[in-house]
Amino acid sequence: MLKYLGARLLYTLPVAVGVSIVCFMLVHIAPGDPLTSVLPPDASAQLQQEMRVIYGFDKPLPVQYGMWLLKTLQGDLGTSIATGRPVAAELGRALSNTLMLAALATFIGFAFGSLFGFVAGYFRDTWIDKAASLVSIIGVSVPHYWLGMVLVIIFSVQLNLLPATGAGPGGSGEWRWDWAHIQHLILPAVTMSVIPMGIVARTVRALVADILSQEFVTGLRAKGLLDFGVFRHVVKNAAPTALAVMGLQLGYLLGGSILIETVFSWPGTGFLLGQAIFQRDLPLLQGTILVLAMIFVALNLMVDIVQSLIDPRVQRS
Repeated sequence: MLKYLGARLLYTLPVAVGVSIVCFMLVHIAPGDPLTSVLPPDASAQLQQEMRVIYGFDKPLPVQYGMWLLKTLQGDLGTSIATGRPVAAELGRALSNTLMLAALATFIGFAFGSLFGFVAGYFRDTWIDKAASLVSIIGVSVPHYWLGMVLVIIFSVQLNLLPATGAGPGGSGEWRWDWAHIQHLILPAVTMSVIPMGIVARTVRALVADILSQEFVTGLRAKGLLDFGVFRHVVKNAAPTALAVMGLQLGYLLGGSILIETVFSWPGTGFLLGQAIFQRDLPLLQGTILVLAMIFVALNLMVDIVQSLIDPRVQRS
């Protein structure tokens, strides 16, 4: 196990370095001069040169990357141009909101996706299989933002059951664990869970159908094992792949929640990214993408480790 863990960590290191390089280059590959978002339009050439020295743009790119990486490893992600606050402070609250939303959406999607997938696979080629497969296909096909607007119209405008925007009463961005705040979490979480639910359902359905057709299942039934016992063996064999899909979906939700958070005005990293793009706040954009990308890399590593614990064959492969 330790050897496998060391190998996975070794593989993860170059990926993390590559991600940091891409995030660093965002400032330089973006259209225009990065200093245009800092300096006034009538800034003199001398002021521009002084600001280049302050921000380190007068140094070669490898030197700039080394300086930026050193500061990042120390927890300094720079200062937001729009607010003047540290990027780490801006990102902290938004990241916690996105993690909470993505975790709940992943749980809903994995629970219902696994249920539909197991039912469809166990009763394959029946009307139950077709109905569950239809639900999963609709879940994959429906656009997030469109579904979010439909849910707002139904549950917020027409039925007046759930709030439409914000993370708290009155559009507050401060989170508290009470019913008034939890209500604001329901619609965006359900909206985000639909696509993961469809993907997990299709994956689990294919896995279960394949496992049930294998010879060891026939042998288990020949020995007189009841359906529940066979079901336990099917779950154990399907769990590693289903877990990997769930981990990937959680990573995608963390990085791809910008449309959902914009529709529901949820104060998370997606909403923060949208603001940074429109305000050309490059330090905030750079820091947010870096943190989300590193979380995605860490999630992949965690999924690999958990997979190896559930299924020892992963380590041997």
